[in-house]
Amino acid sequence: MSRLAALASALLAANGLAATAYVSDELVLGVYAEQNQQSQRLATLHSGASVETLSAGSEFTQILLADGTTGWVKTAYLTPREPATVRVKKLEEELDHIRATTPALAEAAARSEVDRLQRELSAKQAELEAARAQPAAIVPADAAPAGGRGISGGAAACAVLIAAACGFGLGYVTLARRIRQKFGGIRIY
Repeated sequence: MSRLAALASALLAANGLAATAYVSDELVLGVYAEQNQQSQRLATLHSGASVETLSAGSEFTQILLADGTTGWVKTAYLTPREPATVRVKKLEEELDHIRATTPALAEAAARSEVDRLQRELSAKQAELEAARAQPAAIVPADAAPAGGRGISGGAAACAVLIAAACGFGLGYVTLARRIRQKFGGIRIY
């Protein structure tokens, strides 16, 4: 008979009719008033339920439920370790929590970097204002550069503004690149 079953399963697998199936680990455990399964059922426990053991025997263990009820369950169905389904559920919840906070962390890091760059820009602007406030050195006419043309105050201010704008642009590009490298960009959900 076993050869026939093996041959049938081989034929089904070859025809593509066989499918993978898994055994469920969902357990429903009865809590009984006495140390046998013929006594009155007091409660039903599902996989992952936590109970306090009062006394353990070879076949049955006396337990205390959260509502104060005491009863007996089969010892073979109790384990000191959390079932895999409970651990997986906790890990999935933790992963969901981490995924929910990651965009907030990226946004906070971006704000921190922007604040730092704005402070740096303010310091540079203060230096520029201080340099403008100092009286310009008087250059004698005969010390003018060859060609007789010097840089006027308006042209110098324009050059400084262009340099500041370029610095800001480079700072912004650098910040954006750092955020992309570190956090994969800022996502708004």
